[in-house]
Amino acid sequence: MKRRTFLLAVTALFGGSALAKDMGMSGMNMTGMKMGGGKRITELPVGQSLPELVRLSNSSKQAGVFEAILEAGPTQVEFVKGIKTEVLTYNGTVPGQMIEVMEGDKFKVTFRNKIAGQDSTIHWHGLEVPPDQDGNPTHPVMSGQERVYEFEIPQGSAGSYWYHPHPHGHTAEQSYRGLAGAFIVRAKSDPLPKEFGDITLLISSISLNTDGSIAENTMTDVMNGREGDHVLVNGAKQPVLTLAPGTSRRFRLYNATNGRFLKLSFENHFMTLVGTDGGLIAAPVAGLKELLLAPAERAEVVVDFQKTPGAVKLVSLSHERGWMGPNKPANSTLTVMSMNLTGPAMASTPLPTKLRDITDLGAPTATKQIELSETMGMANGMMNMGFLIDGKRFDINRVDQHSKLGEVELWENKNTSGMDHPFHIHGGQFQIVERELGGRKNPPVFIGWKDTVNIANNEIIRVKMRQSFAGSRMYHCHILEHEDAGMMGTLQVS
Repeated sequence: MKRRTFLLAVTALFGGSALAKDMGMSGMNMTGMKMGGGKRITELPVGQSLPELVRLSNSSKQAGVFEAILEAGPTQVEFVKGIKTEVLTYNGTVPGQMIEVMEGDKFKVTFRNKIAGQDSTIHWHGLEVPPDQDGNPTHPVMSGQERVYEFEIPQGSAGSYWYHPHPHGHTAEQSYRGLAGAFIVRAKSDPLPKEFGDITLLISSISLNTDGSIAENTMTDVMNGREGDHVLVNGAKQPVLTLAPGTSRRFRLYNATNGRFLKLSFENHFMTLVGTDGGLIAAPVAGLKELLLAPAERAEVVVDFQKTPGAVKLVSLSHERGWMGPNKPANSTLTVMSMNLTGPAMASTPLPTKLRDITDLGAPTATKQIELSETMGMANGMMNMGFLIDGKRFDINRVDQHSKLGEVELWENKNTSGMDHPFHIHGGQFQIVERELGGRKNPPVFIGWKDTVNIANNEIIRVKMRQSFAGSRMYHCHILEHEDAGMMGTLQVS
């Protein structure tokens, strides 16, 4: 039976709650997961000024040293006036406070876990840090405990990173309840003109019950990844940024959702891509009408706005990412935020033709092949379903791949499931070699660094990477519900 036909039949036969029970008894790891339902808040206030992300204060008085405390725990906020919502926050803000450091800084953060009854960690997504400082699930911080993360920010790593929880079995829940923050590494010399500014747009999502509580995941969320009812930018729905006509602006775009794919487009404007997950690319790529960001991907773009007053929307266009079961969202354009162009026109600022020197990693001396897949069926009257890598669900006590320290490897990642999966590996950045779909191979459109890459159904992505620290690393799908359900593996570097 075809996968989607099977899912529709089972869902119709058993209903969501029975299906959840069966899946919990056999197959998918449902540890700590509750099944959502009930009435939702369908409208949130829109149109407020774009909130600026709160910056995490550096308590160190020593040059080149960043020290701070990050406490994860419950906080009440109002997304709707007069209705309290309990969220999880870092230091009381949604999103988490933005961290800004310089290349070469010594970084030290004390993490306090005040989440009742759950382990947590902080994963420094995309940063090249030692494995024992990476916040992966093999180093949990128990509820009521704390630990210190300490490492040096590598030279040449300027870029748009982020931080979020990564505990085994609770990553999706802690993330959709609010735990995520931007982490920006700055270079001493930036080739982009200061006139562009530097605007961070951290895009997340939320689903709320009518009593204000955060809605638990439904079975649709578990199968497809939680898209969320409301898309937020820096914690606000459809905020407005006021700019002068003719302005050129630099935007750092973050997809910090659990499972929503964002095909972003500035209405009637072109984007110039200048950076990806690991910082600036070698040279600008101009003329982009749309840019797909899978969950966890980031990009830096420059937009030259029209010279006449008016409103310009940043929208997310429809993207066919594959879908399991019923309740597939309608194919429609979603407004993310708006730019209000007003006042005297500004002169556009030209971009440099070269942004950065990026050295090719060279010829690989080892090859790995990874397959992303899913399984489902009925056995002994119960549904068995899982999201797999190389036919296996994640086992925290198992090593799935081995690498040698410093060796350049070619990873051939193939997706044989029926939906897109963003592949992420810890420990640093990789270089995309080519994408293959239907026998057609395409080279990358830019030279740059990535730590997350979307792999479409039946697509093969080949990347080159090199690990700089010995120890255990995670690699997984960054649809967080799929990660929690088993689509993750362990790489041992020695």
